[in-house]
Amino acid sequence: MERVAFKMQLKKGFEAEYKKRHDEIWPELEELLKETGISEYSIFLDEATGALFGVLIAQDAAGLDHLPAQAVMQRWWKYMDDIMETNPDNSPVSIPLKEVFYLS
Repeated sequence: MERVAFKMQLKKGFEAEYKKRHDEIWPELEELLKETGISEYSIFLDEATGALFGVLIAQDAAGLDHLPAQAVMQRWWKYMDDIMETNPDNSPVSIPLKEVFYLS
């Protein structure tokens, strides 16, 4: 098991919409994430800056590399691209974070 953390950027004024869309996450996307070995996935919002901080547990972090090729993942990115900073392929701009401390 590996912990993976990253940050993304939400566009100003879309905080409630971002939460709403995640509260209504598509069942097929949730299934894909679980099938990929993802668990304990959380996203936190810094309300002052719009920065999003995601952290998840992956059975094998290399398995995450296969997510972009999945149709449901591409649809989700397209669905979210109007409220987040995104790359040309609609994927969120996601910056990996280095773990510097962990207390178990």
